[in-house]
Amino acid sequence: MSREPLLRLTSAGLYCSRGGFHIDPWSPVARAVVTHAHGDHAVKGSRTYLAAEPGRLILQHRMGPRAQIQTAKYGESVDLDGIRVSLHPAGHILGSAQVRVEHKGEVWVVSGDYKVAPDSTCTPFEPVKCDTFITESTFGHPHFHWDPQAVTMAKIQEWWRNNQAQQRASLLYAYSLGKAQRLLAGLDPAIGPIHAHPTVEEMNELYRQSGIPLPAASCPIRSMTPADWSRSLILMPPASRWEKGLHFHGHYATAFVSGWMVLPDQPGKRGVELGFPLSDHADYQELLTAVAATQAQRILVTHGYIEEFVATLKSRGYDAAAHKTPRCKRPPNVVAQLP
Repeated sequence: MSREPLLRLTSAGLYCSRGGFHIDPWSPVARAVVTHAHGDHAVKGSRTYLAAEPGRLILQHRMGPRAQIQTAKYGESVDLDGIRVSLHPAGHILGSAQVRVEHKGEVWVVSGDYKVAPDSTCTPFEPVKCDTFITESTFGHPHFHWDPQAVTMAKIQEWWRNNQAQQRASLLYAYSLGKAQRLLAGLDPAIGPIHAHPTVEEMNELYRQSGIPLPAASCPIRSMTPADWSRSLILMPPASRWEKGLHFHGHYATAFVSGWMVLPDQPGKRGVELGFPLSDHADYQELLTAVAATQAQRILVTHGYIEEFVATLKSRGYDAAAHKTPRCKRPPNVVAQLP
């Protein structure tokens, strides 16, 4: 009989039976190892959590004050019932980690979400050698390619200046945890006032408390003068597009920041005028680079363009297979949007 794999899927998620822990479970468990604090990777109610030290404040905030959270430094080994577990930088958001699991010389790495391009708000991605690598494939299609961050930030700031010339505020929509802080760190405050929606500023402050220097970004207030309003850039969470009372000074321009903005239909679907492709996930070529750097013998692909990326890996000689879970939703049809 073949022995049980080191990690396997259960009704609660990816499970290590020998160590008695789940990785990014989607329901409460006794012992959760968490790659990062985004809601599709960290759920409330588990008895204990293990996460990377840089993300402690964010995870505590999201899981609640009573959550029992143990943290480890990047690269530090933790023994979980004889299984050696360590967390390694994923470069996704502050505190994001890849989970390395080792038992009797066999090594698996669960990537969580990751990006290869560095930014100043989190520890850069570090490839980890392993036998089996579980990789995301959010943008695992050749259509997805990111410009360098500096190029995209320059385009955002040019848009901001153009809006000022038209006396329009610049409402920039971005996810409140990770993306908004990356944008804030890269914006030039000399261009004009920078504000942030309260839910964004809440995350900004947790980053500052965690040692990440971010410029001031006060919440927009009704006492702003029309002149201040027309010069401002305001970081907004996507859900705030449907809030009432925030757009209280009239003219404004809207844009959304996401890797999905590569697709031409996305700005319209998101209800904004313009899209800027900037992602906290690796693009297609970066995924391939990351996979190669692990030197893994087997690649399991999850979350995104799974079939397409598995086919690509197989064509390059990898032992690759789909690793589908109930949370793997079919991404947009890229082929239908190609010119």
